[in-house]
Amino acid sequence: MKKIYQKLTAAQIEHLKKNGCTATDWDLVEVTPQFSPEYVKNVEFYGKVRMGCFETVTDQLGGMKMHTGIYNARLNNVEIGDNCLIDRIHNYVSNYKIGDNVIIENTNLIVTDGSSTFGNGVRVPVMNEGGGRELAIYDNLSSHLAYVLTLYRHDTELIRNIEKMIDDYAESRRSTVGTIESNVRIFNCGTIKNTYIGEGTSLGGVSKLSNGSINSNAAAPVHLGSGVKCNDFIISSGSEITDSTLISRCFIGQGCYMGKHYSALDSVFFANCQGFHGEATAIFAGPYTVSHHKSSLLIAGMFSFLNAGSASNQSNHMYKLGPIHQGVVERGSKTTSNSYLLWPARVGTFTLVMGRHTKHSDTSDLPFSYLIENATESFLIPAVNLRSVGTVRDAQKWPKRDNRKDPKKLDSINFNLLSPYTVQKMYDGIKVLKELTRLAGENNEIYTYQNCKIRNSSLKKGIYLYNIAITKFLGNSLISRISKSDDYKTELQLCTIEELRKRLKPNTGIGLGRWIDVSGMICPKEALDSVLTDIRNGKLTIAQAEERIADIHSHYYEYEWTWAYDKICQFTGKNADTLTIQDLIDIVKKWKNAVVTLDNMLYEDAKKEFDLNSKIGFGVDGSENDRMDDFTAVRGEFEQNSFVKNCKEHIVNKEALGDKTIEMLERLA
Repeated sequence: MKKIYQKLTAAQIEHLKKNGCTATDWDLVEVTPQFSPEYVKNVEFYGKVRMGCFETVTDQLGGMKMHTGIYNARLNNVEIGDNCLIDRIHNYVSNYKIGDNVIIENTNLIVTDGSSTFGNGVRVPVMNEGGGRELAIYDNLSSHLAYVLTLYRHDTELIRNIEKMIDDYAESRRSTVGTIESNVRIFNCGTIKNTYIGEGTSLGGVSKLSNGSINSNAAAPVHLGSGVKCNDFIISSGSEITDSTLISRCFIGQGCYMGKHYSALDSVFFANCQGFHGEATAIFAGPYTVSHHKSSLLIAGMFSFLNAGSASNQSNHMYKLGPIHQGVVERGSKTTSNSYLLWPARVGTFTLVMGRHTKHSDTSDLPFSYLIENATESFLIPAVNLRSVGTVRDAQKWPKRDNRKDPKKLDSINFNLLSPYTVQKMYDGIKVLKELTRLAGENNEIYTYQNCKIRNSSLKKGIYLYNIAITKFLGNSLISRISKSDDYKTELQLCTIEELRKRLKPNTGIGLGRWIDVSGMICPKEALDSVLTDIRNGKLTIAQAEERIADIHSHYYEYEWTWAYDKICQFTGKNADTLTIQDLIDIVKKWKNAVVTLDNMLYEDAKKEFDLNSKIGFGVDGSENDRMDDFTAVRGEFEQNSFVKNCKEHIVNKEALGDKTIEMLERLA
């Protein structure tokens, strides 16, 4: 409800003067009817100032209580809501609208100087420090639209239209008056200039904020801590930045954590990214990009679901034309301690990078690999990460570590380890490995591919593992299709073979072609292209474009089945009308075998964490028995480990699901 303001009465002016207050013009000071001057002391009023009522007491740290009001401050062109506490403003507050229940204490300067878009429309030169991929940021930027803006620079009309929409949005936010929304707390801070501060924000000891937006809300508040400096920025809901972290020309997505003197320049970070100790320069950090260690540098690259080891490093120039090179590390990859990549390079999905790599490799067609340095050479071990317990553990932990509390999610994230995107890469990987065999011979000891070496044994094992994973995915998709409803919340009860055949037919033709990972969202390229065409033709607003992209994500499983069904038809040489019950039973049986085989590999991999080498350093002053007992006391028994138990339960559950599905199919025969 809009507040009613009135001029001060003569008695109120007199009371304020007795409280040590002054004004350049008392006629410019307005208050609500409930206003009492009792709690306004030692305040200088400049320009037009509006104040609400002060009727409550605030709880301070240590149990201290303080009545709301305005004390020891200079105010210029400010509107202040009800029940605020403003105390010890060392410089002044100017050109701000302040909501209800706001606390501002012991702070130097809060000012809007000139007109500002509060960080909206700022260009961030991601991936290429030499320019050319400048990304325009705005309040509701998704990782997916940012992906298009960054990588589709060849489509000039598309980029021009998106940038215009973002610039139009930025202009709609332009104002000469800043806003501090309700229930904000600001204490012990330095300079806050041209900054929008959303509801529920907590600023404690922040050093400097300039030209930005903090898009906090009641459901997902934002906290900025001691020594933090931010300029030309947007910080999304639910994020936390502390410990003298430096942010310059950056977009920070929802649920991000940054601290411990992290430094980020010219970069964008999307949902649930974390940065501690290290440094980021000109990076595109898709969801779940994580760097926790000192001396770790992420530079001029695109990442997502990344775990960067200590002292991970990249180089984006070769001392010729400057820092103009870039790299792409596809989703789910890890870099070990002291790893190094010389850009340009591209690392395939779910790849472990160990050692130094300077040969500009492209392993994107060989996912789930190890990229390892051996005597200055880069050796690739295809598919081996499919049997790594760490890969599965990562896939399980990501959904559990979603810090986003905001009901409105900016990024649409697909957590699936196996999807048409990754499985298509496995098909491509098999073709690559078989072609290497054909060209160089089956008995060749080492093959060369994309500046990497692949041993014969690794090549053969890679084909084997890819085939197992493909079988597992197709079986997963088939069983889900015939046993679950379209919303995946209820079980289907198919009674006749006609119902089964009808269920097998896809609901849509979208999904047959190439699939892509649009920075966290996995989708058919044709679905994204449809949205981009409408943007290119000027048919969508920026909000509509984001909604259309999110809608693609909501239809993922429909599109997935279209793709998987096509692969099943290719594999069997039949379609829904000619597939027999026995064909489907054979697929389920192969799926059971693939699931059990992979789970047993994971089980054996987990055992390595409990072998004799793992027990070195335990029971240091005792006997061999003491060492074993100390290890058990700290790490527990292998069979009682939560992952091991889950792995064994997974085998039992999947075998039961397979048997149940086969029984259902046999009833329809």
